[in-house]
Amino acid sequence: MKKLVPFGRTRPVSKLLRLHGTIARDLGVAITAGEYQPGDLLIGEIASSEKLDVSRTAYREAVRILAAKGLVESKPKVGTKVTSRDRWHLLDPDVLAWTFEGEPDLDLLESLFELRDIVEAAAASLAATRRTTEQLDALRDAIARMASYTLATPEGRQADQDFHATLLAATGNPYVISLTTGVNAAVNTTTMFKQRERPLPRDPVPDHLRVFQAIADRDSLRAQQEMSTLIQLALKDTPVPQRSKDRRARNRAV
Repeated sequence: MKKLVPFGRTRPVSKLLRLHGTIARDLGVAITAGEYQPGDLLIGEIASSEKLDVSRTAYREAVRILAAKGLVESKPKVGTKVTSRDRWHLLDPDVLAWTFEGEPDLDLLESLFELRDIVEAAAASLAATRRTTEQLDALRDAIARMASYTLATPEGRQADQDFHATLLAATGNPYVISLTTGVNAAVNTTTMFKQRERPLPRDPVPDHLRVFQAIADRDSLRAQQEMSTLIQLALKDTPVPQRSKDRRARNRAV
């Protein structure tokens, strides 16, 4: 098992993040980007804190954050080891943000939208039969704010998250509702990823309106179909990561 040199891309400490949070973010980005592979050992606490010019306490707290999210595990006399991806808390908002700060693997990107399709299409079906008048009003308001602010703004993206959160809440199923944080993190992270280099190619408001109308009409099957279509179109609007394009080009050449 090889031991890597310390992750050395230090960044200015954000005023919004405590020091150990910044260290955890930088290490998290490196791990999710594949700069550290499963089984790799992070360099020891003392050497890392000296390399990054931070206290041992700050580095130790950063490692605890990563361990809590499943990215690493620490064992006595072994050290801190990067875990396999099947142990990562992939829907954790931080892990999602770290994954999409670089270029996510295409298979992982498609899997995220597949999960959303499974969960949210079924949720829309339930919401059509269980929603309250107040929840319908909340969905309508969220769409109005999306149209007013657009998804290029924080306000518009918050409205988008509110729409999806309300839809899950309208199922009345506490287990489905418990997925709200993960679903909203996926919605927000992928929306920002799409706009990293160019504006959104298509206005998603009409797609949300069709879901809303099906729920308003209490049409369970149509609500499920419209939500599935919304998610498939969202995936289509998402740019293919460059490294995935390169890999596909190599495969075609072979």
